[in-house]
Amino acid sequence: MHMKTVIVTFSSRSGGNCSQIGNLIASMTKNPVLFDFSEFDVHPCGRCASECFAARENCPYFEDKEYEILEAIMHSEMVYFVLPNYCDYPCANYFIFNERSQCFFQGRPDLLEAYLKIPKRSIVISNTNKENFIQTLAYQSDQEPEILFLSAKEYGKTGINGDLLTSEKALNDIRLFISRSLRSLPRRSIT
Repeated sequence: MHMKTVIVTFSSRSGGNCSQIGNLIASMTKNPVLFDFSEFDVHPCGRCASECFAARENCPYFEDKEYEILEAIMHSEMVYFVLPNYCDYPCANYFIFNERSQCFFQGRPDLLEAYLKIPKRSIVISNTNKENFIQTLAYQSDQEPEILFLSAKEYGKTGINGDLLTSEKALNDIRLFISRSLRSLPRRSIT
C-alpha cells in the first residue's frame, strides 16, 4: 500500500481560497486525503472533566474528526496545512485542532515523536504578520516550518473574494511549492 498525502484546510468558509488550494493540492498528489474544516466541526477542549487524561477514548468528543485527522497524518508520507490569516494569526480551527491533539498524544511520547517527524508543509493566505505563523507552526514538526505565504494583495486580489487561484502567478507559486516538496520525499511504500 502506498503512503498517502494528507491535506487539512482550516478555513470554515466553503469554496474559499483555502478549500480551492486544498483541492489543487489533492489533484497534484498521489493518494490524497483531504480534510476541509468547511465540511465539519471539531469540538474545542472544554465543557468536560478532562476525562481524556485518564484515557484518550474517554474524551467526550472522541467521535468528531480530530482523531481521524491525526490517525491519517500518522499514516501519511506528507502533510499540507492550508490556513487563512484571521487577526494576524491562524484561524480558531487550527488552534482547536492543536489543542485537542494533547489528548491524542497524552502519555504516548513515542507517538508524538513519530508525528513530529512526518514532513509538513503549510500554505498561508496572509497579507500580514508572517512571524506569528512561523512561530505557531513550529510546534507541528521537529524541523523548521516550510511555509508558502500567499498575499492576495501581491497577486492583485482581495482574499475575502476567494479568487486567489484566478491569478496564474499564484497558481504557479503553489504548484512549484508542491512540486518541490514532493521531490524531496524518499520513494517508499508500506505493507
